Amino acid sequence: MHAAKEKVKDMASATKEKVKEYSGKAEGKAEAATARTPEEREAADERAKAREKAAKAEYHEEKAEHQEESAAHRGGTGRVPLTSQHHHRPVGADPTYPGTGTGHPAGEKYL
Repeated sequence: MHAAKEKVKDMASATKEKVKEYSGKAEGKAEAATARTPEEREAADERAKAREKAAKAEYHEEKAEHQEESAAHRGGTGRVPLTSQHHHRPVGADPTYPGTGTGHPAGEKYL
């Protein structure tokens, strides 16, 4: 359940990031259109790229927060590893029935 919540939160953060990224591009284009010199246009482009990078950085920060939240709900670990060795006999190897596990039926099995 926490993984699903984490995915939903990540998708919401991705949507926010895209909105901020495209609004930064639009603002940069508007600034570039109103700029009078090539230097002002370059500065507007750099500010637009900075806005896009800031939006991506914020997205990754939010994504890391979501992972920390879901790890806290799980107790810090994803899955609990097995701590003991499980020794099982091979399938069909039962010592009370001498013919099992050989592939051949035992003649005295039901005597």
